[in-house]
Amino acid sequence: MKRCSRCVLPETFPGIQFDDEGVCNFCRQFRGVERLRKSMEKYRGKFERLLESKRRSGGYDALMAYSGGKDSTYTMAVLKKEYDLSILAMTMDNGFISPKSLENSRKVVEGLGIDHIIYKPRLDIVSKLFLRCTDEDIYTKKGLERASSICTTCMGLVKFIALRMAIEGNIPIIFYGWSPGQAPIEASIFPNNPSMIRGMQDQLIEPMKNVVGREIENYFLTEEHFAMKDRFPHNVSPLAFLEYDETDILEKIKAFGWEKPDDTDPNSTNCLLNSLGIDVHKDRFNFHPYAFELAGLVRAGYMERDEAIERLEEMTDKKIVEGVKRRLENGAGFAGDPD
Repeated sequence: MKRCSRCVLPETFPGIQFDDEGVCNFCRQFRGVERLRKSMEKYRGKFERLLESKRRSGGYDALMAYSGGKDSTYTMAVLKKEYDLSILAMTMDNGFISPKSLENSRKVVEGLGIDHIIYKPRLDIVSKLFLRCTDEDIYTKKGLERASSICTTCMGLVKFIALRMAIEGNIPIIFYGWSPGQAPIEASIFPNNPSMIRGMQDQLIEPMKNVVGREIENYFLTEEHFAMKDRFPHNVSPLAFLEYDETDILEKIKAFGWEKPDDTDPNSTNCLLNSLGIDVHKDRFNFHPYAFELAGLVRAGYMERDEAIERLEEMTDKKIVEGVKRRLENGAGFAGDPD
């Protein structure tokens, strides 16, 4: 398969074009590392001004969408240790989180002194959604350029559960641990507003309702939420403008008891579903769902091209994938070893 000679995007990626030197149009549009660094400085200043305006004298300063993976762990540690924020961490247990990741989450929040909620949606509902995503695409193809159908389902639920919590608790900021390849710096800080959120919700909730019915509405906003316009929080993805080095991140979070799970694929440090999502996406679209993210990391100098290619070409663990399939079909998640 032909790949961009500068990043790692394949010839099968939607909308890709190569010049005579084999460089893709996405790389040609990239403004360069020096300009990226200047933008990072600008957005870090914007972030710090936002904190000053939103920091509370009582209650939580922020809600952290905490997956238990390396990036969200590091993000939360920076927010707590360097900015001394009062944080409520929210972990959505989709039933297929690595047991090691759940243990990591416990150690980290206890080590950092952070309140923690584990939100576990009904397993029969999420399993039915995930299983349908292995058979067909229930979302638009544009939305699947950067994530598999399974991940799109899971992250859609995380975002709206977090948003409900923030609105109900009057928490002014929601933080996400997206890597720089997942969160463009221009979108790393933005205020949610009811009109925009309603449109995003409709794009997710309608396809989900077609699969599992109206009970999915429990995880989304109601008209009462939309009426609380003054409580809509900012979304912030700090890793877009903070220094990012995977080796350094892994070393630093060890101090809080975090250990890398040995039962996940190279592109996830928390979720066993990820391997199945990757296989389904590659079979259906003929490109890896992490291609766009890793290409962005290579382009910005955060990852060597050879390492990114190695991750994209590594085969998933068939034992894990088959175990996940069985549990999806039975409507049961992982309570331990996936055998």
